[in-house]
Amino acid sequence: MIQADASRTQREVTTIDNRSPQQVVTRTTKQVEPDAKGEAPQKVYEKKKTIFRFNQIIWFILGFIEVLLVFRFVLKLLGANPFIGFTNLIYSVTMPLAAPFSGILGAYTTGNFIIEWSTIVAAVVYLCVAWGLIYLLDIIYPITPRDVEA
Repeated sequence: MIQADASRTQREVTTIDNRSPQQVVTRTTKQVEPDAKGEAPQKVYEKKKTIFRFNQIIWFILGFIEVLLVFRFVLKLLGANPFIGFTNLIYSVTMPLAAPFSGILGAYTTGNFIIEWSTIVAAVVYLCVAWGLIYLLDIIYPITPRDVEA
């Protein structure tokens, strides 16, 4: 009968001999190589570091999109001239981001000032999508910042 714990480097062997009139029980402990399980620690570290970096990239892209949408909202709110270079750039870059949400809520207009609710809705939706992706990755590959410390 052999009793062993795979996580330890010692193995205990119990031998029972019933051939003689008395039962002889012998217990010996010997050093053994641990059973290899899973991937090498360095490979696991690199995999977790890659997943953590992917999480950071998703948050960075979301932050960039959110900043652009905030610029769009503020420029429309203040009634900025759309024919000026910077304003035109912001409007043209954010138009594909805000366009899918343009019909959900109407825009409130007073003179040159526009409160474009679709931009707010777009920002909230993109935040929810990014958070959902990060949460899904966390479910599939649980990771903590301590796992990827240098």
